[in-house]
Amino acid sequence: MGIEEQAAWLRNMLNEHSYNYYVLDAPTIPDYEYDRMLRQLEEIETDHPELVTPDSPTQRVGGKALDSFQQVVHRVPLQSLQDVFSPDELLDFDRRVRESGVEAEYLLEPKVDGLSVALEYENGVFVRGATRGDGQVGEDVTENIRTIRSVPMRLEKAPSELIVRGEVYMPRKTFERLNEEREIRGEPLFANPRNAAAGSMRQLDPKVAAARGLDMVVFNIQYTDHEPFGTDSAGLDWLRSLRFKVIDYRLSGDIEEIQSAIFQLGDDREKYPFDIDGAVIKINSLSARDALGETAKFPRWAAAYKYPPEQKESVVEDIVIQVGRTGVLTPKAVVAPVRLAGTTVTSATLHNQDFITEKDIRIGDAVVVQKAGEIIPEIVSVVKEKRPEGTVPYLLPAVCPVCGAAVARDEDGAHIRCTGAECPAQLLRNLTHFASRDAMDIEGLGPAVVEGLVNAGMVKTPADLYQLDRNEVAKLERMGRKSADNLLAAIEKSKGNDLSKLLFAFGIRQVGQKAGRILAARFGSLDALAGATEEELTAIDDIGGITARNLTEWFAAPQSQHLIAVLREAGVNMESRSAPVGDKLAGLTFVLTGELSACSRKEAGEKLEALGGKVSGSVSKKTGCVVAGEAAGSKLRKAQELGVPILDEGQFLILVGERNGDAGALLAQLRNIEAKRE
Repeated sequence: MGIEEQAAWLRNMLNEHSYNYYVLDAPTIPDYEYDRMLRQLEEIETDHPELVTPDSPTQRVGGKALDSFQQVVHRVPLQSLQDVFSPDELLDFDRRVRESGVEAEYLLEPKVDGLSVALEYENGVFVRGATRGDGQVGEDVTENIRTIRSVPMRLEKAPSELIVRGEVYMPRKTFERLNEEREIRGEPLFANPRNAAAGSMRQLDPKVAAARGLDMVVFNIQYTDHEPFGTDSAGLDWLRSLRFKVIDYRLSGDIEEIQSAIFQLGDDREKYPFDIDGAVIKINSLSARDALGETAKFPRWAAAYKYPPEQKESVVEDIVIQVGRTGVLTPKAVVAPVRLAGTTVTSATLHNQDFITEKDIRIGDAVVVQKAGEIIPEIVSVVKEKRPEGTVPYLLPAVCPVCGAAVARDEDGAHIRCTGAECPAQLLRNLTHFASRDAMDIEGLGPAVVEGLVNAGMVKTPADLYQLDRNEVAKLERMGRKSADNLLAAIEKSKGNDLSKLLFAFGIRQVGQKAGRILAARFGSLDALAGATEEELTAIDDIGGITARNLTEWFAAPQSQHLIAVLREAGVNMESRSAPVGDKLAGLTFVLTGELSACSRKEAGEKLEALGGKVSGSVSKKTGCVVAGEAAGSKLRKAQELGVPILDEGQFLILVGERNGDAGALLAQLRNIEAKRE
């Protein structure tokens, strides 16, 4: 078999196995075998780029990042549907249909809570994907659509033109996993799967979308030059034969039967992998749809039944506290079992102390419970006339229920957080942050390896990383001796990091990379910093009162002192090796914009700070200078408007001493302008 034939065979086999796995949910080969075949195809296409085709599985991993999304005018508008909220409104819809003379057969399908998109195919090849937008104009998200494994890139026996409409969604299990990972990394959590799907689809870098595990179901033919279908169901069956993942549907001419099916669909909604925010009722006959027509806003032949949130009364039997991976204390009400939206509810989220206080929720209270978004149980209100005597307002504990460390309320929100440096509940997040590139930069110690170490009981605090046994590490899944050696070498290397990286690695609230560099340069050693008072800390530029208090409280905590002692014993450096090499730029504030060829903007900022300069993210009248690289944008324009001095990359390199030139003259010019302002 020649190379070209081998590549074609691999593509066909991989596409077949993807269809079985992602559409039929019936995998026919192990993941390992699929990965092996994909790697083989990647190697062939790397050596022979002329063999790459648009439908190749290798093209799903995410292409080049975009600068912006292009607008797309939809060939056929993506209409919205009129909502109905009650059985009476549903009967009114049926009455209007029948009074128009149409003999109604209805098609019922779940209304997926995701992001509506249109997919375009030419001669069977996927060419473009666009969001709904306002129904007339959307955004081109083709590269992100390519990353969705259930979307076919090539159709067999397809018409020359085909546009289908569907819903991109994030499966609930994927959503839960994604939020767990974001929590470990200390990133903001997504509110719900719909927001996560919409946010993922609007990523300019397709690799981000590819990592999010999105899926899609198709529910309509927008346009095709295929011979016309008589019914919507016939069109959906045809799409399924083309290997699209098509929405499930049910047919009936009896509105009472449809109504019963809607209620059953509501009860069964948790059986679906996606969130459902209602049910869609459509006339099945396409000629009947033409006869009914549409209003200025909605088609007359369809409606969306929205489920009202089901509410029932229960009793708060207890309030328990869960400590998340970022240390946030989350209260949860244990309630007497009650049936809601098809499932038995025994607990309800209480969000935070403010939520509890606002609703005055107490242990023993009779409460009204519903499912927020039909998924998460929550307490709507307290039935205060049924409140038993002797109840007291509930307050979250003053210490962490997991480790006993003091808790503190976030300055900018309602969260109460454990301050323990060695809290077991936060271990995964703390270790992942400790090992991250901007912290201790331990290569190979990502979330999966951290989780393996924790589950094996090898690591209980960040200090345990420096006591790992090579043979035990090698036994971890997908590790082996070579990987274990590399990991231990990276851990050993991290001992020599500058104090600034260790400070950031500790995860002290509001002490980021910049603050870590400033503090390391100012105090020179961890011991000196640990002994500093709040007054001494606030005397430093960019260190405010809240940060100073966070620092002194962290160093005073027993868990922090134990962590420092064990790290010191392991040989981790606690001295500053990046003190300023001078102060010639002291008093000047710089803003960096655009792309620099000699270094990244982060590295450029470090060079300026090493010479005593201050780096800011925004331009103002107080800005001393803007360093403008290639493709500089709004910051450069604002600097020009305000008359702020601007240096190009060459002048910047002269100023920091990395290119020959008159640095003194440049500095004098900046000082002159600064003096005139004052």
